[in-house]
Amino acid sequence: MKNVYTLVLLLISLAAFSQETEKTENNDLKLSQLPYYSYGKGLGMTSADSIFQFNIRFRMQNRLSIMSNEDEKTKYEGEIRRLRLRFDGYVGNPKFLYVIQLSFAPKDMGTVKEGESVNIIRDAALTYRPNQHWSFIFGQTKLPGNRQRINSSGALQLTDRSINNAKFNIDRDFGIQAYYLHEDKNKFGYNIKTAVTTGRGRNWTGTENDSYALTGRIELFPFGSFTDNGAYFEGDIKREAVPKLMLASTFSHNNNAESSQGQTGDKLLEPKSFNSLMFDGILKYNGWAAMVSYMNRTLSDPITYTVTNDLSEPYSYVFSGYGTDYQLSYLFPSNYEIIGRFSSQKVKDDLHRQINLPHTMEYTLGITKYLWEHTFKLQAEITYDKLNFYEGNSKNNLYFRFQFEIGI
Repeated sequence: MKNVYTLVLLLISLAAFSQETEKTENNDLKLSQLPYYSYGKGLGMTSADSIFQFNIRFRMQNRLSIMSNEDEKTKYEGEIRRLRLRFDGYVGNPKFLYVIQLSFAPKDMGTVKEGESVNIIRDAALTYRPNQHWSFIFGQTKLPGNRQRINSSGALQLTDRSINNAKFNIDRDFGIQAYYLHEDKNKFGYNIKTAVTTGRGRNWTGTENDSYALTGRIELFPFGSFTDNGAYFEGDIKREAVPKLMLASTFSHNNNAESSQGQTGDKLLEPKSFNSLMFDGILKYNGWAAMVSYMNRTLSDPITYTVTNDLSEPYSYVFSGYGTDYQLSYLFPSNYEIIGRFSSQKVKDDLHRQINLPHTMEYTLGITKYLWEHTFKLQAEITYDKLNFYEGNSKNNLYFRFQFEIGI
């Protein structure tokens, strides 16, 4: 770990003291087409012969939460929710792009397990862009899943993604991805994205097996592309002059997954294969923004028992079922925004009846003040959860969050 922090400090110093900070518009355009979107261009340099470009960004989210769960004592929590450094650029030729993203907040790194390395690497990938349409990616980065998951956590209107994104979405993985991008500003456009990956998730270590994941996504833009890549951030902060719409679908098959949610989740007692299907849409116009999504994960036998049908012994399960999200917002000219979201989550009957996992409904109301678009903002939200269990009882939870985000 000491070596990692030393490397990071050296990279920061290199960028900070560089006198050469010019970047061509063409190269910035290429960098913004990586699998996620970022507002600021960070702090960077380009070598005098233009064969090397290095750019550094950071972002930080600090959060205060008050949680009031039924039958539990009220809890207060203050945390650094996210603290990330990102490095990107090209070497030799602007067609060969690299991206590295590191996370340092405790929940970002995940649980540290004995005998395993600290999980700070989020992205480490090389992208080859032979032209404006094609991109070929090799390494670890986000899979082309649901739009809210593809978007950076720093580009969200509320303090976090929905409960369905947390349970049903696909996540980062290691492998090869190929994109064909064919967007047009004022005409019908589309993107096709594919991936062949390990299916094991971020920074996987362990014994070899025959697991893999196959993912495909198509995105349609009936009225042309959004202003400034607006499909990659929530809310209509660009105030689209004409309606802009995106309709998309993703299918992913995870073969012999070892975790309960494919790339994430708890360890399974035995590998399981399952499919994930997602539909999502975004509409923006004159400060209004609406999003809708549907996600599911399906397989015939989600539960694995140590002893046949005996829940008193250790068991594991794939989190399966389906969920829907609806989100609506309006951005005032003062750059205050009001957001509402409703999420419904239904777990598979086997999990509901045998393990008593609840069906969940969640209602969220939030307000955001944009000081500098999504890179500097204040957010507050209140969320009410209603959990319905198989035995007929229910549980009501309530939480309030205040969060600020800043970055470059």
